[in-house]
Amino acid sequence: MKSDSIDKKKIESLLPHREPMLLIDKLINIVHLKSATAIVKVRKNSFFVQGHFPGQPVMPGVFIVEAFGQAAAALTAYGVDPKEYENKLVYLMGVDKARFRNPVLPDCDLHLDIEAIRSHGRVWKYKGVAKVNEKRMADAEWSATVVDRNK
Repeated sequence: MKSDSIDKKKIESLLPHREPMLLIDKLINIVHLKSATAIVKVRKNSFFVQGHFPGQPVMPGVFIVEAFGQAAAALTAYGVDPKEYENKLVYLMGVDKARFRNPVLPDCDLHLDIEAIRSHGRVWKYKGVAKVNEKRMADAEWSATVVDRNK
């Protein structure tokens, strides 16, 4: 039986992302192929806030969307048969209904509550809500596809 949480080391085994582009630090509350919560540690020294904006750092919205995508890819990769996922990648296909409601400021833990809402073959549709201390910061829907990794 699979665990309901995975750490960064396990996430690295599932995703091709590496520092500094691996944004998610942990995946918790995993419901097999359905939902999870990703945690992103947003710090003052995080590369994406150092120049955005000097003196008033804020996590760029595009990185919140990227973190949503990474969380969904990790949820999917963790849920499928490892033999089926071997030599595969999950690519973001589209983003819909993205709303940025409050700025994400360091030092905080950004919680991304994600849900797989539909899958058809290799195409998956997800939705998510980003929160800091239960306050809604952003939300979006997005789609992704599982593709063969180039050899």
